[in-house]
Amino acid sequence: MSMITTLRRPRLLTRAARIGAQDYDRDRHLQRILGYGALPGSGSALIRLLELERDANHQRKEEDAAYSLVRHLDLMIALIGEAQLYQANRASHYA
Repeated sequence: MSMITTLRRPRLLTRAARIGAQDYDRDRHLQRILGYGALPGSGSALIRLLELERDANHQRKEEDAAYSLVRHLDLMIALIGEAQLYQANRASHYA
């Protein structure tokens, strides 16, 4: 979780992702991002999403023509949504 909290991204991108994460639907969002099939657990999904987001951020910084703001936003929404689900699952196990 500390890797997520230390991410430094443009404020507008982060705000938009937080707003989008309010309507996060794991089945719909993760299927679109990771591909169809069995969905990984929240921990595995978080690691994969972090890798994909890191790649998207690198493209953004390098001004790569292949960079997609929409894809980057989708990744950020999924990352925040999965982090919230992960924390909720951990809290319910310790309650």
